[in-house]
Amino acid sequence: MELHSKIIGEGQPFIILHGFLGMSDNWKTLGNKFSEAGFQVHLVDQRNHGRSFHDNEFNYEVLAEDLKHYCEQYELKDCVLLGHSMGGKTAMLFATLYPDLVSKLLVADISPRFYPIHHDTILNGLSALDFSQITSRGEADKVLAQYVPEMGTRMFLLKNLYWVEKGQLGLRINLEVLKTHVHEVGEALPTHSKFEKATLFLRGDKSEYVMPNDASLIKQHFPLAEIETIANAGHWLHAENPSDFYDAVLRFINN
Repeated sequence: MELHSKIIGEGQPFIILHGFLGMSDNWKTLGNKFSEAGFQVHLVDQRNHGRSFHDNEFNYEVLAEDLKHYCEQYELKDCVLLGHSMGGKTAMLFATLYPDLVSKLLVADISPRFYPIHHDTILNGLSALDFSQITSRGEADKVLAQYVPEMGTRMFLLKNLYWVEKGQLGLRINLEVLKTHVHEVGEALPTHSKFEKATLFLRGDKSEYVMPNDASLIKQHFPLAEIETIANAGHWLHAENPSDFYDAVLRFINN
């Protein structure tokens, strides 16, 4: 089973992995910019997300394996690998398992530690969307607003809406499987996993996903890691401050 992706530009392969309940589309604008900087950008949908296949198995081991197959399929090596949140966890594990395929690793707003489940309200909101009743994006937004007051988060979630057929809306994500396996999303990187090449952790200054006391754990797994803070940004740092994010990524890659 092959992952769906959008491939833009020519040059060194640059793979970008979205976060939980996201999709490759979230990275389209930045992906175009990275391709203009001379990379072949691969915006990948992870399993059970976006346009990629649905499967009952869902954990970081299989997400990393999916990416390995993807690299084999497109004969990619010497990749720059960037992952955000859940995608960052996939990227970390992948880099420790297949260091030969990764030249530089970038992890956006997530640390290797364990995170408790905190997506319950969002998943309940998505489960409340009854597409036998809901016939427009506006109606879906009204239902979701009862669970998710933040407009920005709802806009992000509602990107998953699509027309299954004329007059029939649905969600691209495999909601049932993601609800069943939501505990997997917070899993820590295995204790002895190590990647000994250039690594950059980017965190939003308003986010609590990567805290100062995460630095020692990051260094255990990624001895060459640098940690950089993006100003005026929370967890969705690439969307909230794209220009500083872009500059930080290019500085690191070209260094």
